[in-house]
Amino acid sequence: METKKQADLKSLLDQAKHVQMSAADKEAQRRSFAFGNANIENARVTRETVKKQAELMESSADGE
Repeated sequence: METKKQADLKSLLDQAKHVQMSAADKEAQRRSFAFGNANIENARVTRETVKKQAELMESSADGE
C-alpha cells in the first residue's frame, strides 16, 4: 500500500516530467551542477569561477 508521502512524491515527479525549462533556466542549472561537483573536489572553486569559465566557453563557442 502506498503512503501519502509516496503518493505526493509520485505526483510531484509526474508533474516534473512536463516542465519546460527556458534556456536561461537550463544554463543556471548547468552552472549550479558544475559548481556543486567542482567544489566537492576543490574548495577553492567558487560560483564566480564557474561563471567566468562558462562565459569564456560561451564566447569561444560564439567565435567558432
